[in-house]
Amino acid sequence: MEREDYKKELQKLREKIDEIDEKILELLNERARLAKEVGKIKKRHGLEIYVPSRELSIFERLEKLNKGDFPTEAIRPVFREIIAACRSTEENLKVAYLGPKATFTHQASIEHFGQSVEHIPVQTTEEVFNEILKGKADFGVVPVENTLEGAVNHTLDLLMDYDLKITGEVIVEVSLHLLSLSTKISDIERVYSHSHALAECRDWITKNLPNVQTIAVDSTAKAAEIAKDDIESAAIASEAAADVYGLHILERKIDQSINNFTRFLIIGKSIPEPTGNDKTTILFSVRNKVGALYETLEPLYKNDINMTKIESRPSKKGAWEYMFFTDIEGHIKDEKIKNALEELKKKTPFFKVLGSYPKAKVQ
Repeated sequence: MEREDYKKELQKLREKIDEIDEKILELLNERARLAKEVGKIKKRHGLEIYVPSRELSIFERLEKLNKGDFPTEAIRPVFREIIAACRSTEENLKVAYLGPKATFTHQASIEHFGQSVEHIPVQTTEEVFNEILKGKADFGVVPVENTLEGAVNHTLDLLMDYDLKITGEVIVEVSLHLLSLSTKISDIERVYSHSHALAECRDWITKNLPNVQTIAVDSTAKAAEIAKDDIESAAIASEAAADVYGLHILERKIDQSINNFTRFLIIGKSIPEPTGNDKTTILFSVRNKVGALYETLEPLYKNDINMTKIESRPSKKGAWEYMFFTDIEGHIKDEKIKNALEELKKKTPFFKVLGSYPKAKVQ
């Protein structure tokens, strides 16, 4: 009798959940309908379809409103997908990224734009920039620095050469996971990955899978592609690889690296509106004299502006001449930022605003 009561109670709860799911689906369709109307107004007045500041305000408002059992940290990824899906009814955004698919750059693209955009893998960082200039992509995603390896110099050089803007940033933890078609580690006979990834995870493999065969392949993405067709195989790869190839994450973070994060930049054609929690990146050179760098940066100090990063690169225009990439807190439309940069510009032979954009939230 108790068992029958248990089944009835469970069935009632499931029926209530089904009712709620149907209401959610109805509301999602209503949201999509309204998004279409918004899209029509934007197109009529030549406004941007993708507005990062609006999306950020939605996330923050809902996180503050949440008082129930639904985890607050899940609000952003869930609503990012809802917003992306609704946006796709207005216009299909195209995002170029440094491929191949299922890499950490692909993961950064998904985390920023959601699944419901066209993610376009290209072979080089320069191709990302060119796809935007040719109008084949609306935005691009490129790596710019890693906490362990430092700056990605090629990306910095391209920012110097191309007339595009930084419109956002994403910070992704570089963690390797054990992925498989199977849901049980006991099924695994073979583990595939790139040789560097296998080395990073050697201790975990030795301890937890001492008798499996390890096989090196060209990339972690290739390993996931192999694992998707063989229930006795596993891949060591990114979380994005699990999404792309429909694999289960059997074990998270099996690599040895600690505090390994990569910062990715979102590249586009225009600077987004302020959100109140922004970052500005500038590029400048200095005159060849004693104290030139100190003198150039003095307006930041005078205007109480926090500089969070500075990186130098050869200017390519003369021997021992350098350009400085600098991140500061604030948006170029903020009065004190505007005043400081106008003063800084007067002190330097070359000055360029690379972008003002919302600060990334570390997941």
